Amino acid sequence: MRNDMRTLVEIDNLHVHFPVTQGIIFKKKINEVKAVDGVSFSIRQGETMGLVGESGCGKTTTGRAILRLLDITDGTITFDGTDISKLSKKEMLPMRLRMQMIFQDPYASLNPRQSVIDIISDPLLAHRLIDRSERKDRVSDLMSMVGLDPRFMNRFPHEFSGGQRQRIGIARSLALNPEFIVCDEPIAALDVSIQAQIINLLQDLQEKIGLTYLFIAHDLSVVRHISDRIAVMYLGVIVEIAKKSALFSNPLHPYTKILLSAVPKPDPKTERQRKRIMLKGEIPSPLHKPKGCPFSTRCPYALPRCKDELPLLRTFDDDHQVACHLIKES
Repeated sequence: MRNDMRTLVEIDNLHVHFPVTQGIIFKKKINEVKAVDGVSFSIRQGETMGLVGESGCGKTTTGRAILRLLDITDGTITFDGTDISKLSKKEMLPMRLRMQMIFQDPYASLNPRQSVIDIISDPLLAHRLIDRSERKDRVSDLMSMVGLDPRFMNRFPHEFSGGQRQRIGIARSLALNPEFIVCDEPIAALDVSIQAQIINLLQDLQEKIGLTYLFIAHDLSVVRHISDRIAVMYLGVIVEIAKKSALFSNPLHPYTKILLSAVPKPDPKTERQRKRIMLKGEIPSPLHKPKGCPFSTRCPYALPRCKDELPLLRTFDDDHQVACHLIKES
């Protein structure tokens, strides 16, 4: 991946907060869940940006907010030079053609009452890109593209395996010829034997069509395989962004180091020498976030400054960014 590739998606200081209310009839806001709390990063055209972190850290919320499937509290989302953060639903319609999502659960994301031809052709009919007489040919092409037999287009989701259902979801996401796809843990619900097939399919499609991905996952080995750059998220904020080679060879943030220490090594000799860093304590509630660095309550190297002052995401060598008071500029 070249550094001179143009930026397709840019997120600046993104906040997504969910109000916590009290009362049934007269609801009163008493607090808010800060699911995403000041996230900034960019995605270059044609690359795969990995987004990793513990469950509940805000990865899926970030992905959905970028596509404007969720209302944002503050911040800016720019897609191909257009600020989409404040567009109305009607104004977002043309942008929907260019951005799509692959959901995590292939069992829940497909309508069990619809046949495959209905599921895949729905986006095309909704945007009036084809009429009903053309949909069979278009669906046949899309099913072939993702490795499904077009003869099965009249079957229903329950007649397919988990991996096949996820291929149906991928075909649906490709129907409108998008440029950008958010992959929200697309292999997490699949058998290990099927996961590699789906990853290889996504990579093949990216190469053939020129897609740009935001790949959300918690499995670092998968993210390492598919991503060009990786952003590490903790409790609603980005703590580190780097090229995958730099992140795995020279992680800077303590949280990244702890995550990587838990990744098994394929070589038995190297695996025996691996020293795992145990993470103590529980992740704080997004209702009551620490005042300073979000990781300060669990960080084994925290300084007094870390508990009071939020570290900013700073850029170091070769586009390596980290938000940590412990890292000194060279």
